[in-house]
Amino acid sequence: MNKIDATFQKLRSEKSKAFIAYLTVGFPDLETNLKLILEMERRGVDIIELGVPFSDPIADGLTIQASSQAALEQGTTPGDALRLASEIRSRSSLPLVLMGYLNPFLSHPPERLAGELSRAGIDGVIIPDLPPEESDFILDPLKEQGIHTISLLAPTSGIERIKLVSRKSGGFIYYVSRTGVTGARKDLSKGLVERIIEIKKLANLPVCVGFGISTRSQLLKIWEVADGVVIGSALIRPFLESSTASGGLKKSIQVLDRLLGND
Repeated sequence: MNKIDATFQKLRSEKSKAFIAYLTVGFPDLETNLKLILEMERRGVDIIELGVPFSDPIADGLTIQASSQAALEQGTTPGDALRLASEIRSRSSLPLVLMGYLNPFLSHPPERLAGELSRAGIDGVIIPDLPPEESDFILDPLKEQGIHTISLLAPTSGIERIKLVSRKSGGFIYYVSRTGVTGARKDLSKGLVERIIEIKKLANLPVCVGFGISTRSQLLKIWEVADGVVIGSALIRPFLESSTASGGLKKSIQVLDRLLGND
């Protein structure tokens, strides 16, 4: 069974919800990425989302844009993301989701790409600029390797779009909580809870919510109706605000503990 499916199955049996943590590969460096991920597992994170740095991350806000640019300036490549995934897989059983924009994925034929992702231990991929209507050329080879393609829904998605994404996606559906880009916000979007309930009535997969979640109270509110949350900017910002990687790591773990209620 795919590790993402097994995780949600386990969480349902425990009447619990998923915490999905996003980080940018290569920021502040690969060694710190690995240290943070191993700490995340110890502290109760359920799924790791590895963001491949890209020069034009159209779905990402200033925090993730800055981390992506810094990683690129240090020479981080998609190959580094796969090497990091392999190292994580050798030391952890956490599900790994690779998030990247379409252009880098097109550097290899889909069948070769799917094989490389499988060997690296990737359980799912998110390609935010790949419409589900045009995804079969990548989705099918990935499915043959047992890798899920996770699609996004937005506040503007209609009923037919929700049904299409539900058919095409695997693992879970990623619901973007607001129009715009990633980044921590003080308040949840108006009508978010009702929207999640509507999607869950139409979808046959777990629904996880990302974009704009940065506090424990926001997380708990979403967990009341959704199957999981995705948090990235709140965990990455400490590295941008710290002068050293070790300082950023310490502060990021502190933020993680507050979000998980470990403090």
